[in-house]
Amino acid sequence: MESLNFIDLFSGAGGLSEGFIKAGFTPVAHVEIDKKACDTLETRLVYHKLKSENKIQNYYDYISGKMTREEFLKSFSNSDISDSVINIPIGGENNKIIFEKINKLVKGKQVDLIVGGPPCQAYSLVGRARDKDGMKNDPRNFLYKEYAKFLIKYEPKVFVFENVMGLITAEKGSYFKNMQAYFKRIGYEIDYTVQKSEDFGVLQKRRRIILIGWQKGTDFKYPEFDKIKEGFTVSQILSDLKRLKPGEQNNITKYSKPTTEYLDKFELRNGVDFVTQHIARPHNERDLNIYKIAINKWLKKSERLKYPDLPTELKTHKNETSFVDRYKVVDINGLSHTMVAHIAKDGHHYIYPDNKQIRSLSVREAARIQSFPDDFFFEGGRSAAFRQIGNAVPPLMANEIAKKIKKQLCQKQK
Repeated sequence: MESLNFIDLFSGAGGLSEGFIKAGFTPVAHVEIDKKACDTLETRLVYHKLKSENKIQNYYDYISGKMTREEFLKSFSNSDISDSVINIPIGGENNKIIFEKINKLVKGKQVDLIVGGPPCQAYSLVGRARDKDGMKNDPRNFLYKEYAKFLIKYEPKVFVFENVMGLITAEKGSYFKNMQAYFKRIGYEIDYTVQKSEDFGVLQKRRRIILIGWQKGTDFKYPEFDKIKEGFTVSQILSDLKRLKPGEQNNITKYSKPTTEYLDKFELRNGVDFVTQHIARPHNERDLNIYKIAINKWLKKSERLKYPDLPTELKTHKNETSFVDRYKVVDINGLSHTMVAHIAKDGHHYIYPDNKQIRSLSVREAARIQSFPDDFFFEGGRSAAFRQIGNAVPPLMANEIAKKIKKQLCQKQK
């Protein structure tokens, strides 16, 4: 039996894709506007190719800095991989170009699945709060119609549409109702749930809408997902990593301690004796002083630092009513708060929970909180990596969704 295939729209760095590939699906194409995220996708696709050919050492040589990216791609990539990562914005006349590229990759075969989640800024509560029009005029509100054009074109058996909770309440719920009606109108039965990422083993509080559609007339049912019952905490994903100073840029480090039950169970430490991108951003003296206060307040009293509570000499503005919780320490004895792309701009909302390491999270720590394995390499430098991580669907969550969908689709093929 041939493996099930999928197209990934609005792919980002490939968190959804990683989960589906691990479940045995074969990617046909990834479509993504961000060039650096596309570079990450291509690198990861070469990783999967080399792994399938028992040549994984070549990948390790690349991520450990023994060859340039140009040398790596020249030696181990191929036209199918590079052509399958389509760095073109979805929508308008671009769709014609994207369809032509995908058609060459599909080669007349049935597309089993389309996955993806359009950019969420127009639906997110924070995005609406910051925009003077509440995002009402943002064209991204209607990217679901662009997504639907791919459903009409390729008629997948099933699709997965992931997005933020704010989608339900945007414009008093009218966007979400219109979206559901639209998907039904083009031939799909749909259902959705709000899922907690920690139920899938992801160590952060993250709520997401998982909308799944399937062709009308089929006996597919919305899956029931198994919940992870172990009470793992963030300490399980930080304890084995080397201590860092602010601004420390050692891209390759050895693990400083043995692995943990969590890292083994979910295969985040997966096959190499070194870790990449354990990189800390630099901070100025004022921020370090604020971080110190925030860390001590959290570790000693389980209290969050509010901007008005800062000493006068550490304050830089008089507005003491907006975004007062700007400085936030990650909960080492519980779950992290939601990882978002803003971590690329500053680390204030993701302070490392240790008064012996006054800094914000490293790239690798953020990736682990999102459940990316340690051999997943993010291209484009520190800020680009943070942005890709914050925008991603956690691979552990994606993998469980993939396994449940695969089970039903494979039963139908027998």
